[in-house]
Amino acid sequence: MSEIIKIALLGIAGVLFAIQFRQQRPEYALLIGFALSVLVFSYVLGLTGQLLEAFAGLQQYLGDAKGYLGILMKVVGITYLCEFSAGICKDAGFAAVSDQIEILGKLSVLFAGLPILLTVIRQIYGIL
Repeated sequence: MSEIIKIALLGIAGVLFAIQFRQQRPEYALLIGFALSVLVFSYVLGLTGQLLEAFAGLQQYLGDAKGYLGILMKVVGITYLCEFSAGICKDAGFAAVSDQIEILGKLSVLFAGLPILLTVIRQIYGIL
């Protein structure tokens, strides 16, 4: 929990620092924003290793449903990556590119979740 507080405070301090530059040197403010994004992203990548270890422990209890855990991890990765890159594009002033990345992310999540949807439909059809 304390690491999350440190990252949040780093983000707030970096944003306040970037605001100071925004008036006179907007390119520096943009670079500070990118640097903050990379720092937070690298922290999240470090947490991903711990998360993968936890999911590996869960897989032994899932039996036949191990594939669903992989789909869940894929969806989480897609959403985080799209959100991260769309935020950077939006901060750089490319809102149209940001919106397209978000749409691509939503469609990718839909396609990744199709096997789960098909399984649910088969189960419902089997009951009827």
